[in-house]
Amino acid sequence: MSGQLASQADYGAAALDLNVTKDLCAFLAAATFESMPEAAIHAGRRGILDWIGCALAGSRHPTISKLLSVLEEVGGAPRATVLGRHLKLGLLEAPIANGQMGHVLDFDDTHMGGVVLHASSPILSALFALSEKHAVSGRDFLLAYAVGFEAGVRAGQGAPAHHAGGWHLTGTLGSIAAGAAAGKLLGLSSQQMVHALGIAATQAAGMQQNRGTMCKSFHAGKAASSGLLAALLAQKGFDSSDEILEGKRGFCRIYSHVAKPDLILDQLGERWEIARNGHKPYACGVVLHPAIDAMIALGTKVPETDRVAAIELRVNPLAVSITGVADPKTGLKSKFSLTHSAAVAFLDRAAGIAQYTDERARDPKVVAVREIVHVRTDESLGKDQAWAAVVLQNGERYEHQVVHASGTVDNPMSDAAIEDKFLANAGPVIGIDRAARVRNAVWRFETLENVGDLLGQCV
Repeated sequence: MSGQLASQADYGAAALDLNVTKDLCAFLAAATFESMPEAAIHAGRRGILDWIGCALAGSRHPTISKLLSVLEEVGGAPRATVLGRHLKLGLLEAPIANGQMGHVLDFDDTHMGGVVLHASSPILSALFALSEKHAVSGRDFLLAYAVGFEAGVRAGQGAPAHHAGGWHLTGTLGSIAAGAAAGKLLGLSSQQMVHALGIAATQAAGMQQNRGTMCKSFHAGKAASSGLLAALLAQKGFDSSDEILEGKRGFCRIYSHVAKPDLILDQLGERWEIARNGHKPYACGVVLHPAIDAMIALGTKVPETDRVAAIELRVNPLAVSITGVADPKTGLKSKFSLTHSAAVAFLDRAAGIAQYTDERARDPKVVAVREIVHVRTDESLGKDQAWAAVVLQNGERYEHQVVHASGTVDNPMSDAAIEDKFLANAGPVIGIDRAARVRNAVWRFETLENVGDLLGQCV
């Protein structure tokens, strides 16, 4: 017989003994609320408030009705709240619904510290469902939320070419993040946390090909459910590889053609990733935001929009690779169109939910402006930077440069802006008085004795 006998190493089973997954999970399992800096705690409050608003606004999207019609048919015993819907689903189905609600408008937060990850939709959807299984304090919830960020973001940093490979990180890294967060809330041991990450990572999925479709936000919901299932299984003794991140066939090596597992532990315990989270002032892909900032600024300068001959944009190459839809026919597609975002931002001086509807995507006036937008990539521009110019028919030019886009770490939304966004999103769904009560509760989240009580205000 020709050929060679395969060894265990060929299958990735032989241990590398790097201990990356074990060391990460030891930290996650041992972390305490007292070990978190105030910046991380406050970022948690901001993230919870922002996400609840996004989920409530998303609860009315037609996509969610289609999803719920199936989940109600196939789901388990109704035990967990679906936000904004006066409905309960099974413990694993409610996170799918809430996760998709939180992400369907592409209005939810985005971490850009080496990854482009909407962490809150998977994490919070899993945690809120689990908080109805047994009483959970606000302190424990906030800690679990931060732990989820550590796991998800750091796993992504160890796989730096992950996004370039076509994976949607909210689906893949979101599963890991939700698994760690749920595991922390369940009080898993260090070894159980290793298994939770392994079970979550082996379910990691989500393809960028589905941008602009109902599947894109579905990734967030599935990640939440997969992560919660992983933690519950680990709690019962279900096992996995001890090297799911760094192993020869582990996450960092098969989800990315470049593996840097050493980055996963970089400044662990010193740099809390939740404190580097970003929030969206605009309801679309985050890489569009620099251009939107520029076009809104130019829209206030140009006296007559009907005399515009051309719009010129220079953006980081990542913006074009993610948002290259030139002629979107639906609202979901328009969220990934640089030309559409430039057009509506210029015309409306806004890029909120109303600017990304099916009707706005097909509006003849918007389409006409899209056709005169000319985009060039510029590698000297950062991911949060853009340059734009408006040229009038008489040759007059107006220019604007964005150094740091609104909502990023270097130009964050204020607490007041987060509040305003929340009230605008939540008010039409649960009423402004109830929304105000939710807002007040979230700002003192660590004092809550039972987080599940808050959910009763969010339906």
